[in-house]
Amino acid sequence: MTTTGNSVVRTSLTVRTGLLKLQLDKLFISLWLNIFFNVMDISVILPVEAEGFIQSLETFSLKEVGSERWFKQHDYIEKLNMQAILNASAMHDEFVKDLLVSFGKIHILVHEMILIEVWKQKVFPILCQLEDFNPEKTFHLYMVIHHEATIINLLETIMFHKDSCDAADDSLLDLVDYCHRKLTLLASEAIRDVAVTYDQHKQISSLEELQVQSAALEFEISLKAVSVVRYITDHADNISIINRMLCTHNLPCVLVQLMDHCPWSRCREGNVQKHIDGKWQTIPVEDHLKMTKLDGQVWLSLYNLLLKEECQRKYDFSSFNKSQLLKLRGFLTDVLIDQLPNLVDLQRFLAHLTVSDPAPPKKELILEQIPEMWNRIISENSGKWKAIAKYQVKETFNPSESDLRQQAQRLAQTYNLDVMESLLPEKPKCGSCGREAKKRCSRCRGEWYCHRECQVKHWPKHKKACQLMTETTEKIVS
Repeated sequence: MTTTGNSVVRTSLTVRTGLLKLQLDKLFISLWLNIFFNVMDISVILPVEAEGFIQSLETFSLKEVGSERWFKQHDYIEKLNMQAILNASAMHDEFVKDLLVSFGKIHILVHEMILIEVWKQKVFPILCQLEDFNPEKTFHLYMVIHHEATIINLLETIMFHKDSCDAADDSLLDLVDYCHRKLTLLASEAIRDVAVTYDQHKQISSLEELQVQSAALEFEISLKAVSVVRYITDHADNISIINRMLCTHNLPCVLVQLMDHCPWSRCREGNVQKHIDGKWQTIPVEDHLKMTKLDGQVWLSLYNLLLKEECQRKYDFSSFNKSQLLKLRGFLTDVLIDQLPNLVDLQRFLAHLTVSDPAPPKKELILEQIPEMWNRIISENSGKWKAIAKYQVKETFNPSESDLRQQAQRLAQTYNLDVMESLLPEKPKCGSCGREAKKRCSRCRGEWYCHRECQVKHWPKHKKACQLMTETTEKIVS
């Protein structure tokens, strides 16, 4: 590329980077506004409680996963996650993020997330194959599997802010590696197929069902990693982080593969469906070309990685990389640029790339930091996977009825219905007519109605479910 071309792109980039982010964020604001007025007076924990929870956060060994101490911390992180979402959505003081930053605990979240990732890959498959392990209730196991999703969700909320990226310090390298693993999975067909066929599995054992749920959850986790990558590319200016993203993992080409495969979009029975707000939604014909949040996150990540001056100096625009990046020109249509006008800078950059050969990056002596969490966990437990699985079957995942009841009571307190409903992007619908509802069944608290007439009309259908839910709740609490 010519010096003049670089100068034009860099000047335009400097002027318009802020506007680009604002354009994408407009896509998300409507979601927050939908729940803003519902969360103003709702909280999961107070700042003083959050401070205690965060100060107590600690790292665990692989053998301790699922223990009583581990579950206690799991409850803390669940509450911190929900409170962080409430604060961000209501544009309140984000005290959960501030406390995690000030106490330097973000690296613990990253470690615990990677710990569960390793557990799911190395211990969980062995555990499922043990002949003497066939639990009727897989509740404890599911909560362990879900822990990874909780942490990536919390990280997605707090990493929006630059001070969170700065406070992550060396663990940001481990987070980059983690996200690269998830994005690679997301670009593959296997994870998407499992997520698509999840509801087609019937008549399977509890452990088999848990394995299917774990695979489906992996899809959701990988989608969260897309947003985390975007925030890292927004804020990271550390040479080691940039080298890791561009040279070690070649993230620009991974992101091109994501755009090419678009795993958050599919066609079912002639209808286009897109994964929005945690579920597959059928898209009207007039909205087929409308950008989703995930589309926007990928484009912003590419924008940052390709147009930032430091990134341009470090990236190797080899013939292969160049051919992959030029695939993006086919996606940069007028309709897309109308939604994110600042992508015209990326379009211009790619136009220059077609007729030029950028100089290869200079070979410089760099003292580069390397991630260590994944490798340390693997090395500390190598050859012990089966022993850990057998230990956990006997000591951890064999709870008594009393243990299950206590755990259920703790979760009932954690997952407060009012709080959970305030986090939903859609308002509840009437169980009878389907219109927006504001009244709830006072007995089971599980069904919604718009008027008393609809509740009376729906009672014959709701009666059995209402009784069952009420009896179950009473047993748990008693």
